[in-house]
Amino acid sequence: MVAALLVVGIVVAVFVGFNIGGSSTGVAFGPAVGSNTLTKVGAAALMTLFAFAGGWTVGRRVVETLGSDIVTTAFTLPVSIGVLFFIGLALFLSNVAGVPASTSMTAVGSMTGLGLARGTLNWGEMGQIVSWWLVSPIIAFWVSAVIGRYYYPRLVEWFAVTQSEGSLLALDRSGSVPKPVLGPNTTRREFVGTLLVIGIGCYMAFSAGASNVANAVAPLVGSDSITMNQGLVLGGVAIGLGAFTIARRTMDTVGNDLTDLPLLAALVVASVSSTIVTGLSALGVPASFVIIATMSIVGLGWGRATRTVTISDARKGDTPEVSVGALAAETADAPTVGGEGGTPDGHTPPIGDEETEDLPSASDLFEPATTARVIVLQNVVPAIATIASFLLFRFVPLS
Repeated sequence: MVAALLVVGIVVAVFVGFNIGGSSTGVAFGPAVGSNTLTKVGAAALMTLFAFAGGWTVGRRVVETLGSDIVTTAFTLPVSIGVLFFIGLALFLSNVAGVPASTSMTAVGSMTGLGLARGTLNWGEMGQIVSWWLVSPIIAFWVSAVIGRYYYPRLVEWFAVTQSEGSLLALDRSGSVPKPVLGPNTTRREFVGTLLVIGIGCYMAFSAGASNVANAVAPLVGSDSITMNQGLVLGGVAIGLGAFTIARRTMDTVGNDLTDLPLLAALVVASVSSTIVTGLSALGVPASFVIIATMSIVGLGWGRATRTVTISDARKGDTPEVSVGALAAETADAPTVGGEGGTPDGHTPPIGDEETEDLPSASDLFEPATTARVIVLQNVVPAIATIASFLLFRFVPLS
């Protein structure tokens, strides 16, 4: 009987990891796939590798938090299966809709439902987690705002890269041993820029693994049904399975449908968000990458728009006209990988000298219908997991 339940638990854990892979791969590699820098198969392979690395190294602390700290109820195998089932079900609904959901909030929601139903919720631990959920988006906003105000125009000049025709690399067969060389039309600048795009995607995959592998296996590890290392391997394989299958739809959503965010801005947002999520994972705090990234986008755009006004002008009551075009406007003159053209004159106007006309009101930064769908599901998915888990453990005598 126990062996049969363990098989069921593993199947449910794989189902959860499968859906995590489908959701997180789009967030990590959507910009790279959307700019034709990387294929979907290549993105899935890199996601599998680096998510496992993140889980195996930093993610252990998050497994401990989810597996033993949020609720004081001892995880039994039936309870673990119930918690994992609702995590997987909620994430599956979001993936069917093609929208990446917050896997950490969904997992914490399912365990919160268990704790509320049994009266065993660790309110102190939950308070710390929720506090970080409130503070981390604010940190992302202000870090990105500083980059947008003081450094973003210079980054545009440094990283403007035009995508050439043909393959990025070719094989030089003139010697005894073939060796890779730059493609016929590839510049060194394009090569370095492309590696940067892929490298940041890998960094995002690492941070996703650090935070999210625990969501798939923590209840089983907490119930001592499997060891920590077995759980991390199981979670990594399951995430890879999702990355190679259902992630294709979320990569389209993030890379093509959700936003007209320039690739450089997407890379800045990815770097800021991944660093915050990895840091929180090292502290054992399950973090919402999607919410942190959203506030990073807002901060970057706000900081970019405030370049039209100096601090002394602001003290006199002058305020910038903040437009969603503050980031989108950069694509016309200095695109990154995947665009056309380059930096016009290499000159960045000082803060206060830029005019509002230099930041034209481009079409909305976000595609309205898709953005609304994402926002709604970001709140609905964790709520579904919490309510369903509460109802199960409140009215069904699982032990």
